[in-house]
Amino acid sequence: MRRNMMASLIEHERIVTTVQKAKAVKPYIEKLVTLAGEVNTHNRRRAFAALRNTDAVDKLFDVLGPRFKERPGGYCRVLKLSRRRLGDNGERAILEFVERTVSEEDSLPAETAASE
Repeated sequence: MRRNMMASLIEHERIVTTVQKAKAVKPYIEKLVTLAGEVNTHNRRRAFAALRNTDAVDKLFDVLGPRFKERPGGYCRVLKLSRRRLGDNGERAILEFVERTVSEEDSLPAETAASE
């Protein structure tokens, strides 16, 4: 589950999940983005061992690593949503990167735009 969530976050730069899962995945994503700050073969192999997804590793090192290179830490944030999940009434949250691309900022999900 952790690998899939990390790959989805890297691919989409924003995911909606439960608060507990978001808090569990956040430290691993932070370490991967820090690892992507220095591009070399060893770091790429370490990231691939954690993700097992070549597309996610490519985006991590080509897009996210250079974007957060000057930032000392705190690459992700967890925003709690007010509406709970249907079925088990679980708390939901948005896990996203602090700095996002322009195209990603324009296409906010309808649910998020309505809750803000």
